[in-house]
Amino acid sequence: MIEVYGLNNCDTCRKARKWLSAEGVEHEFHDIRKANLDDKVIASWAGKAGWETLLNRRGTTWRGLSAQDKESIDEASAVKLMTAHPALIKRPVFVTGSNVLVGFTADVQAALAS
Repeated sequence: MIEVYGLNNCDTCRKARKWLSAEGVEHEFHDIRKANLDDKVIASWAGKAGWETLLNRRGTTWRGLSAQDKESIDEASAVKLMTAHPALIKRPVFVTGSNVLVGFTADVQAALAS
């Protein structure tokens, strides 16, 4: 079973969930704001997918951070920020066994379908 992490009100997450159901892929959805993700889980995802891939720099949460937080970003500080502000996690996140896939691109869809 694939674990899907995202936000209930995220259009891409809804699209991904609909696609998974249409493809007959068994999955379970978790809202990242309610899942109480700790820094160990997020650090694990960052280690597997890459912290720069996992960090959402396009949203309003990122734009609301201080210039100092943005300029001095590294893996450790990114994990701390994503733990404190789950909306900084790029969505959706798919956990399939030991793999972590981020986003809903054609490459991610192909990986999920196989």
